[in-house]
Amino acid sequence: MTASRRPWVRLGSVLAGVALAASGLWAWHAARSPAGPGSAVPVPVGWARPAVAAGDLGQASGVTITRVAVTGGGGLVDLRFRVVDPDRAHALHDPARPPAVVDESSGLVVHDLLMNHEHTGDYRPGVTYYLVFTNPGNWVRRGASVTVLLGNAQVEHVRVV
Repeated sequence: MTASRRPWVRLGSVLAGVALAASGLWAWHAARSPAGPGSAVPVPVGWARPAVAAGDLGQASGVTITRVAVTGGGGLVDLRFRVVDPDRAHALHDPARPPAVVDESSGLVVHDLLMNHEHTGDYRPGVTYYLVFTNPGNWVRRGASVTVLLGNAQVEHVRVV
């Protein structure tokens, strides 16, 4: 091996060691979480809202969830909802209770809307609208269970497609 290639080999070894240490630290943290490995992590206190069944979300927040999906190569979470009560649906963008998706295995709160896009104007009954959140680190994955926070309520154990 030439002397000019040795620094690259050394750098590769250092990076591999850092990656191994980071994965070990993550595994240690996951094992020590209060919920224990493999069980759902509760929604952080500042974000929690009264839990309702999926069928009762329309009564609580004026909408029903139609789909939660990972898109954009895993970097986005697409939340689709249908408006059943336009007056109640306006609570979705209350700054004190912004919409969010919480990954139930990690507790990560996904709440940053892509390009800060949110619906403006009046909602119409029967129309499906969407919110697209950034998914930092691709933490929310297909098949995961999430808690969806919309308006004045949250729906737990929603499967991501």
